[in-house]
Amino acid sequence: MSTHPTAIVDSHANIASDVVIGAYSIIGPGVVIESNCIIEPHVIIKGPTHIGPHNHIYQFASIGEATPDLKYKGEKTTLTIGEHNVIREGVTIHRGTVQDRGETSIGSHNLIMAYTHIGHDSVIGNHCILVNNTALAGHVHIGDWAILSGYTLVHQYCHIGMHAFTGMGSAIGKDVPAYVMVTGAPAESKTINAEGLLRREFSKASIKTLQKAFKIVYRKKLILKDALIELESLAVGCEAVRPFIDSIQKSSRGIVR
Repeated sequence: MSTHPTAIVDSHANIASDVVIGAYSIIGPGVVIESNCIIEPHVIIKGPTHIGPHNHIYQFASIGEATPDLKYKGEKTTLTIGEHNVIREGVTIHRGTVQDRGETSIGSHNLIMAYTHIGHDSVIGNHCILVNNTALAGHVHIGDWAILSGYTLVHQYCHIGMHAFTGMGSAIGKDVPAYVMVTGAPAESKTINAEGLLRREFSKASIKTLQKAFKIVYRKKLILKDALIELESLAVGCEAVRPFIDSIQKSSRGIVR
């Protein structure tokens, strides 16, 4: 372990031998940091927090702090971070609460950009990008490959589906189905994230079918029950439609329309 002499590492932290810890960083008890991680200067990490291998956490990040949620009374809750994440300057990530999962969970291969806030009990999937100043309230779920543009605000308990995209300054108060692009405050649906899907090697035929699925829900003025019936017929010939259907059916807050 390469630790700067000004850093403070608690004796009850479990740090892999090859972790680099920069000047003035503080690693508290109950923190586990696996191999090949880089912790830049002036980072604070509190436990119980488990950080997987190959993560890079930049200066002034606050990782694993207790939530300010008034329901929280000091119970033992956790933060779990996967592998190969980049967590940039000034990011804040809070642990969970016993009223929900008791754990905040970050997946792998995510880019969490400067000054992003991830609230208690949130779940971030894999390969997500959270651009500068994105703020997630507690209990938010973000699906794999989602991109949240700068200054996106997400209300508590909202779910944002896989491959979804939010425009700059979006204010999300309802669930965003898989693949859907939204923007505005309050956010409104725009189209399918076709460009993002091309980059992820979705076939043109699948994207065309997803665009048709979007029109069924958002342009045909059907009640949601009838729209879902039409979507089922599309899913028979295109498995990519299934996550779109599932994200709508599982919505508890209603979907952005």
